[in-house]
Amino acid sequence: MAELHDLTALDQGELVRRREVSPLELTQHYLERADRLDQVGAFVTLTPELALVRATALGERPPDAGPLFGVPTAIKDLNLAAGVRTTFGSAAFADFVPDVSDGVTLSIEAAGMVSLGKTNTPEFGSPCYTEPDVAPPAVTPWDDSRTAGGSSGGAAAAVAAGLVPVAQGSDGGGSIRIPASCCGLVGLKPTRGRISGHPMYGDPVGLATAGSLARTVRDAAAMLDVLAGRRVGDPAWAPPPSETFVASCERDPGRLRIARFSAPVITDTRVDPECLRAWEDASRLLESLGHEVVDVDVPLPPEAVPVFETCWAVLTALSVVPPEREHLLRPLTRWLTERGRAVSGPDFGLAIGAMRRHAAAALTALAPYDAVLTPTLATPPVLVGAMRDDADPAADFQAQKDFTPWTSAWNVTGMPAVSLPLHWTPDGLPVGVMFAARPAEEELLLSLSAQVEAAAPWAERKPPGW
Repeated sequence: MAELHDLTALDQGELVRRREVSPLELTQHYLERADRLDQVGAFVTLTPELALVRATALGERPPDAGPLFGVPTAIKDLNLAAGVRTTFGSAAFADFVPDVSDGVTLSIEAAGMVSLGKTNTPEFGSPCYTEPDVAPPAVTPWDDSRTAGGSSGGAAAAVAAGLVPVAQGSDGGGSIRIPASCCGLVGLKPTRGRISGHPMYGDPVGLATAGSLARTVRDAAAMLDVLAGRRVGDPAWAPPPSETFVASCERDPGRLRIARFSAPVITDTRVDPECLRAWEDASRLLESLGHEVVDVDVPLPPEAVPVFETCWAVLTALSVVPPEREHLLRPLTRWLTERGRAVSGPDFGLAIGAMRRHAAAALTALAPYDAVLTPTLATPPVLVGAMRDDADPAADFQAQKDFTPWTSAWNVTGMPAVSLPLHWTPDGLPVGVMFAARPAEEELLLSLSAQVEAAAPWAERKPPGW
């Protein structure tokens, strides 16, 4: 007989709806697992007392509740949760407790989900590995000597190890899709403006958004249904979907025209044969499903890379750290902050404008295609510490670019993108492939992803220690 954690998040929500299990029973089950099995660096802060109170207080399921009512989850340590320690992955904020919750946390609570605590993230979510000073490294449960990726590494490790059934992450340059590939998960970055940045609105460039990490496409879609929607005060928002995102997973996507390329975008780096094999296999699978797959040129030019880096550095510099605590920052963060502070206001404005022009050109080039296929990462998950270089932050940053040469392209364009766990190496490491769609076309992206999952299912794969 299947254990509760063997079931999908939607299946668990259905058990709650049928009163075959209570939110409290689910919460107790996952708290026990998180306490006993978190050797993967998933959590920075567990909040068992709050979770149990929350689960008990949910009471009778409302008739209009969504399908994840009563299902446990967790909140990334970049997101504000009132009364809960929130470190932003930094020793400079090791004891910070906010008195307000952000829009992501409020949406999770409004859906009747129960947070078990805060998931691990690197300092301010900047690196693509999760090795903060405030918690152990987040590692993939497929090989605990290797990174879970970042910056949503803790969230991905938690879902992949069965410590929560689904989780929220955030993605400014690949930070959902990178850990999804490292941990064998579905990682969905929605389109720009789909999820509110309330109340901080801390990204004036438009690179970052919250999104979903899950074991199945439908679970990822259900989490997007929880998170999506605008709030009063949002500067911009995506048009609402025609139905729920879960419902879009039941649609036949029809015959699609899918562009593909494997040449790295942001740096000239070697691509591991396993990542190329995953991409080629996905191409053949798409053709077998009746889609037309077309080779295209890389849609962003090399000139876009320094523009993105300027914006990234300025966003790092916008992190408000008390001067007396700046010495606690990691060398990489200090290096990026210095780069950002050296950019003048007019130059930052020019960089944003240039990035938007590059994005417009890429969107124009890709407009004839329904979706785009690339590898997610240039290698399978690397060893913990392999990219981090405190003595040489510039080398650290370059190593991250070499690892993630495609993901940030879709943050620049604002397109929705998803990493799907379609491949495992001979020694058992997961390798993702990435699909992107036109802006605001998550419904099509999810329909295609669900079709791919049905043709090559992965959810029954479980890592060691499951």
